[in-house]
Amino acid sequence: MLYRLREAGFGAYLVGGAVRDLLVGGRPKDFDVATDATPEQVKQLFRNCRLIGRRFRLAHVVFGREIIEVATFRANSDDGSGDREVENGMLVRDNVYGSIEDDAVRRDFTCNALYYAIEDFSVRDYVGGFEDVMARRMRLIGDPEQRYREDPVRMLRAIRLAAKLGFDIDGPTAEPIPRLAGLLNEAAPARLFEEVLKMFLAGHGVASFEGLERYGLLQVLFPESAAALKSNRTGALRRMLIEGLRNTDERVANEEPVSPAFLFALLLWPAFCRSLISLQKQGLAPEEAQRRAADRVTLHQLTTIALPRRFSLPMQEIWLLQSRFTSRQRKRVFRTLSHPRFRAAFDFLVLRESASAGHQDDIAFWREAQLQNGRELEASLDELHVEATGDAAAPRRRRRPRRRSSAAAGE
Repeated sequence: MLYRLREAGFGAYLVGGAVRDLLVGGRPKDFDVATDATPEQVKQLFRNCRLIGRRFRLAHVVFGREIIEVATFRANSDDGSGDREVENGMLVRDNVYGSIEDDAVRRDFTCNALYYAIEDFSVRDYVGGFEDVMARRMRLIGDPEQRYREDPVRMLRAIRLAAKLGFDIDGPTAEPIPRLAGLLNEAAPARLFEEVLKMFLAGHGVASFEGLERYGLLQVLFPESAAALKSNRTGALRRMLIEGLRNTDERVANEEPVSPAFLFALLLWPAFCRSLISLQKQGLAPEEAQRRAADRVTLHQLTTIALPRRFSLPMQEIWLLQSRFTSRQRKRVFRTLSHPRFRAAFDFLVLRESASAGHQDDIAFWREAQLQNGRELEASLDELHVEATGDAAAPRRRRRPRRRSSAAAGE
């Protein structure tokens, strides 16, 4: 791609995260290109290209499953064309094109403003990004407060990238974050959902969570969970959350699948527990209190993060299955085992043991139940019934199936 753009007379560079990651010995997953060609000119060169975006006009060049994102150099000022719009300090449209120097200054962090040039195999640096990468330092380009006001999600990006790269956030870059944390409420809930997935499903969940806590962003993204964690004196809820995120990081490192539903069940579990206790104090029956708590927490969270139903419903099922693990009633046991969310809910139960002891017997029973066939499990349940009641009577007779009438049978 770079060579074809160069052969057509355009400047073209590998830019951003790929250059940064290669410099610190990482393995880039995405490759972005910056060029002085307009999106329309890029499309003329590549038949496998589609143009996307209104806020930022981009070209996506598709190679099978791989997408190379091509961005035209953008200016850092308004040329009066109407292609750069700012509303209440937030940048809502930015399609004024400029030089590579303009483009570098417009980018968010210095470590993302490095350009690899194929004509002499050099890294071009206009903002001190190379020095910051070598020092493992996250630093915003320009005035930090103004840059965060332009796009509040940059606060989350600072924490996510610092967690991913093991960088320290530069003092002036970090200072405004707690003060401006509330600006995240102005960000689109769908965008925050995507950013949360990037933070917690990329293998650096524990460090990301600790960063959110340190800079006062947790109570903005997950207000009810943050309140529950703060009021939990034993720290059991936080221990469980950290252990769950650590397990998630290990799964990502081992290239094992991770479910967003399980992740959000973990992140919102403190809020669910707090809401459940409140409803039970009001005298609601246990099952009704659980359903209401699940609905309440989900509804409240949606005002901040747009959690799709395909994830929120399984999340609630993981929570509601927890109360079933104490039951040894025959029908209930078999129904629980056949539930499509059983495995995730059982893994969640194991996580709960890491926070507070008391679930060992349930974990042992359900672990064994998964290894038994139907008859073996029935025999185990009969033995448990005898131990619990002292009733060694013969097992219940099986009912004969009722004979249907000719009419009912359709004869």
